[in-house]
Amino acid sequence: MLVMVGGPARFQVIAILAAVLALVAADQATVGAVGPEIMSSLRISTTELGSLTAVSSAAGALAVLPFGVLTDRFRRVRILAISIAVWSVAMLAGSAAGSFEWLLLSRIALGAATAAAGPTVASLVGDFFPTAERGRIYGFILSGEMIGAGFGLLVGGNLAHLLSWRSAFWFLALLGLAFIVVLVRKLPEPARGGQSRLPPGAPVLARRPRRGRRGGGGRGDGGSARDQDDVARAAVRAHGIEPDESMVLRRDPVRMSLGQAARYVLRIRTNLILIIASAVGYFFFAGLRTFTVVFVHQQYGLGQAAITALAPVLGLGALLGVLSGGRIADRLARRGRISARMVVPGVAYLAGAVFFAPAMLTTSVAIALPFLFVAAGSLTAANPPLDAARLDVVHSRLWGRAESVRTFLRMGAEAVAPVTFGVVADVLGPSGPNSAEGLRYAFLIMLVPLVANAVMVLHGRQAYPRDVATAATSERMTKDREVR
Repeated sequence: MLVMVGGPARFQVIAILAAVLALVAADQATVGAVGPEIMSSLRISTTELGSLTAVSSAAGALAVLPFGVLTDRFRRVRILAISIAVWSVAMLAGSAAGSFEWLLLSRIALGAATAAAGPTVASLVGDFFPTAERGRIYGFILSGEMIGAGFGLLVGGNLAHLLSWRSAFWFLALLGLAFIVVLVRKLPEPARGGQSRLPPGAPVLARRPRRGRRGGGGRGDGGSARDQDDVARAAVRAHGIEPDESMVLRRDPVRMSLGQAARYVLRIRTNLILIIASAVGYFFFAGLRTFTVVFVHQQYGLGQAAITALAPVLGLGALLGVLSGGRIADRLARRGRISARMVVPGVAYLAGAVFFAPAMLTTSVAIALPFLFVAAGSLTAANPPLDAARLDVVHSRLWGRAESVRTFLRMGAEAVAPVTFGVVADVLGPSGPNSAEGLRYAFLIMLVPLVANAVMVLHGRQAYPRDVATAATSERMTKDREVR
């Protein structure tokens, strides 16, 4: 693994950032895994179970915008440590819930705390790793989501089965508190602008320079350092693609207000497409995450032991997808395919929809399993190149706020998803212990926006090269003003 990621220093950063995402995903998956026990213990409906995830995502969507501003201006590692501490306390409060309302309130606090992960992780990836490798690196980091989701499903589900759903919450809270120590001791704050980039084979992590802004060190080489290792920008220059002059930044974007920054990043056509694509993809994934255990149990007649055995197989498919998507896109980009980071996600979304549908139409787990395996890998393969592409088309000093806007809309979609899936399932089929029919219809209906998502991303590849050129020019223009 050390060889694959490029040495011990890189492995340390990747492992820590992946663990941050794993904690968030484990929490979300645990709610789905212990769903039947919560429904029985608190006597709630499918829709109310979905609302537990929905309110958490809604709270996160509201909190992520100020976190984006903080990410661009203050130490990101410190922001992460504080947010994980709040998350752990909220988990402990949820484990003690005696009513649905109490549990709902704890999920609101928890969702607000997890909002820090998106902007901070994206910004840290940009400052630690060269742009030419970000698709592949993002694959390793996003594997934390898959591992965390599998961990929550397996450990949370089994703890709930053996003890109670409350013990699953306790366990995650203790893990969060222990992880804070690792985070603070092992992840130094990198300098912004490329000074802390980790070359392959770097043996140790260097502490950031003490000078510079509060936000994390000096700006370093800025645009030139990025251009040298950026295959997308190199390809754009080689093809003579001109920037959109109306979008080129000529003043320091750090001074932009949140509203100004949000309006600017939403005017970047490629970024807007990627934001919508991410929201739709996570909308579908959120529905799956919440209702998978309930659906598999009823659709295929599997007990807890069988579900536990099935989860690693699907998790392996998802893990292979997230590790391969960015690698494939980076390789195609190095071969001159400028828009590879758009094409790969579009094809992946389409494949996910195509392979997921047959699994919903059969009651045989043996028939469904190969389809689910490929579908899981396809859906997760889209995320690393999408995340890398967003950094390609946005000025580095806007990464935190750009990611907060994206996460705001993504978490909004995640908030709506469980309730939407639950309501559709309750309307189209019986609720409670015999809800498989309704959930099957809900999953099949939600494949339609997933296919539309694929078409939109593939069409968006036309705008990507010009937006890359615009971001590169903006970096140079703002750096030149600093020098003068």
